[in-house]
Amino acid sequence: MNMHATTRPVRTTCPYCGVGCGVLATPLPGGGLAITGDLDHPANFGRLCVKGTALGDTVGPNGRLLVPRIDGRDTSWGEALDLVANRFSETIDRHGPDSVAFYVSGQLLTEDYYVANKLMKGFIGSANIDTNSRLCMASSVAGHRRAFGSDTVPGLYEDLEQADCVMLVGSNLAWCHPVLFQRLTAARESRGTKVVVIDPRRTATCDIADLYLPIAPGADAALFNLLLSEVHRRGMTAGAPVEGLEDALAAAQRGNPAITGLPPDDLARFIEIWCANERVVTVYSQGINQSDSGTDKVNAILNCHIATGRIGRPGMGPFSVTGQPNAMGGREVGGLANMLACHLDIDNPVHREAVRQFWNAPRMPEAPGLKALDMFRAVDERRIKALWIIGTNPAMSMPDANRVCRAIAGCDFVVVSDIMAQTDTTRLADVLLPATGWGEKNGTVTNSERRISRQRPALGPVGQARDDWRIMAEVAQRMGWADAFAWTHPSQIFAEHAALSGIAGRLGSDFDISDCAGWDRSQYDAMEPFLWPRAGARQGGRFFGDNSYHTPSGRGRMVQVTPRLPPATTPSAAFCLNTGRVRDQWHSMTRTGTSPRLSRHLAEPFLELNPCDAESLGVSPASLARVTTARGEAILRVLVTDRVAPGQPFAPIHWSDQTASAGRVNALTAPLVDPVSGQPALKSTPASIAPFAARWYAYAASSRPIRPDSEYWALAALPGGYQAELAGSVVPADWTVAAQRLLDLDIQPMVVRDDRRGVIRLAFTQGSQLLAALFVSEEPVALSRSHLAAALSQDVDGTLLAGLPGPDRQDEGATVCACAGVGINRLITAITEQGLLSLDDVGRALGAGANCGSCRPEIKALMLRLKALGPDLRAGPPRQEVRAR
Repeated sequence: MNMHATTRPVRTTCPYCGVGCGVLATPLPGGGLAITGDLDHPANFGRLCVKGTALGDTVGPNGRLLVPRIDGRDTSWGEALDLVANRFSETIDRHGPDSVAFYVSGQLLTEDYYVANKLMKGFIGSANIDTNSRLCMASSVAGHRRAFGSDTVPGLYEDLEQADCVMLVGSNLAWCHPVLFQRLTAARESRGTKVVVIDPRRTATCDIADLYLPIAPGADAALFNLLLSEVHRRGMTAGAPVEGLEDALAAAQRGNPAITGLPPDDLARFIEIWCANERVVTVYSQGINQSDSGTDKVNAILNCHIATGRIGRPGMGPFSVTGQPNAMGGREVGGLANMLACHLDIDNPVHREAVRQFWNAPRMPEAPGLKALDMFRAVDERRIKALWIIGTNPAMSMPDANRVCRAIAGCDFVVVSDIMAQTDTTRLADVLLPATGWGEKNGTVTNSERRISRQRPALGPVGQARDDWRIMAEVAQRMGWADAFAWTHPSQIFAEHAALSGIAGRLGSDFDISDCAGWDRSQYDAMEPFLWPRAGARQGGRFFGDNSYHTPSGRGRMVQVTPRLPPATTPSAAFCLNTGRVRDQWHSMTRTGTSPRLSRHLAEPFLELNPCDAESLGVSPASLARVTTARGEAILRVLVTDRVAPGQPFAPIHWSDQTASAGRVNALTAPLVDPVSGQPALKSTPASIAPFAARWYAYAASSRPIRPDSEYWALAALPGGYQAELAGSVVPADWTVAAQRLLDLDIQPMVVRDDRRGVIRLAFTQGSQLLAALFVSEEPVALSRSHLAAALSQDVDGTLLAGLPGPDRQDEGATVCACAGVGINRLITAITEQGLLSLDDVGRALGAGANCGSCRPEIKALMLRLKALGPDLRAGPPRQEVRAR
């Protein structure tokens, strides 16, 4: 890997969630990066979550796509780009501009996004460009536009610290936006901010809740309709300068509180808290957006804030927190199929002509293009004949993922630009183009509070990787539009984007950064994080606190909302499957999955089940379950907790066909979408569950890649190696032969058998050092995984095949704090033997919970369980909840 000559810290921005944390990345002499938080960045003030802290683990060349490929063979950039340009040009000439499409990503920088949007809409002449942000926050965009007349986030992060009450709706802030969770937790401790969490599932975020409302799935709009009725009854909407109040109230007053599934006392307390605290912020995320009525849910929340004027002033307002680092930047440049650049409207002929003239474009589409699900449906139906996928993995992330795979595989011509060589999507491509990744890219991103920050390169490109904007510009030049795509540096793209925003501002757009239009490269390189708009009277401030909106009347629009609940379950599909994220992983794990420390908390796909459901199904903790829907099936490890309600299991989204045999959860989800936003409902799929009849379970650790072929397997990274959890219904005839094949080793292992308990343990050594080990059992394998992982490439001792460390070494246990590498057993020992009484005590003693804080709810829960056991711990400490991590 090439490096810049400098070893000074590079100020850049984290590539994960929409918080947009500032990062200091320092190149290391031997390669890689040292990572710390940027104390001067106003999004995080030096804080980082565990994923951000581990960024240096993820920048190596392993697994990277190093050269362009055509039909599986390495080729030159010239040949690859010529082919892409020629095939797209031929397809457009033969079938028209709507026969091609781009599917892009919130992982792109704003400059990349701008080029993709300009090429597709202005020069190809189609609006068939959409983004994986459609899966993330499209319902919020649609709700904003209905209510505000624009896609505008009204408030700022500091509102969380200035509010007297923060409502978290469908948002597991502790795990999905940890730095915002830290800021909110600090505000609660310093000024007594009340926190209400509204979520069907009890998440780690509930640790700081003054009130937790386990709402029925999909009933959020009903809850906020009840609130709207009550604030009106109390006279809190009197004189509100809004449109649509009467109709919105009429719909709200027809509501039935029973729909929410909440006790009357909890409903009354929720309403009282909201009404008694003028400074109230309502934070919402995927639990609201990922629904077939997500836009209505957004508007039900916005209605309450607009009607009461609790918006756009310090400490008050609705706040959509985005899931991706540049979902906002993509919205700003028109990266969605139904938008134009700079928040202009594709349906408005004046807007279209203004953009066309600015670009000197030959044509512009006159109507929105295909949104994500419709786009892949068109691919499946052969209406889209050339598809370019950039920086995303739809073969595992889209709902009804099996159909999406078939669609991509059957498309006439597919181009994929990616950083990784092997993903569920790259294996379906005709042409693969190697792109630069985080640490190599140069451009800007916009976070959830409208703050634009620089992402700067700290390392040189890996192999022949090129920036996405440059790849697209070179294709555009080959298609005949050289002058319009002649940039040589991303600063020129940013300046062009800023100049267009000035035209948009004069047409009434809220997005205006036109004072950056004259910036040269040195000013761009020196850019400090700033909030938009950067021009006009509102510079860097909040929106709508003066009751001035972007609607034709200038008033906020309230929307009539009639709640719709998720599809009903049936006797054959008796469960409502909820999906989402885990603490230490990101999307399809192409980056985070390469970091051993990020794989230690939850290392395999799981199904979180209520104890009543587990009992009725006959499944036990750490066994396996088969989850089946009308679209597909998965095999998942069973995690039994009371954090989910009966009938509402939860499964994480991160595992792909590269990391698990049957863990691709979006193969289960239905292609049901919100009719306004086009966002899919990923949290409410009817499902059936049954035990997976495993006759054997196994755990393998190896210093070299593992090649599993059993019915169930899940791979994860270890320091200096790999691990696999495995299971099957057919017992191999010879475990030694099976182990050699699995571990790709042609040597004889040491073997220990316990036929009475059905246990077989095999260790492969070279000299005195351990190369690999396989532990097999008729029950889920109980052993110290941390001990076995640490033994790789070490001298073998007598404790190895026992699966436990000797009496002089502690079994770390399942990882709780990934930042400090602290396991549950060390926590238990320290808490009980050192008499640690608080989370701060634990942080000082072990470092656990002292960095990103995401593990603090788990540590607190452990401390409460130990306290409940009292001084007599002879019955044993609390059992870890996931045997295989």
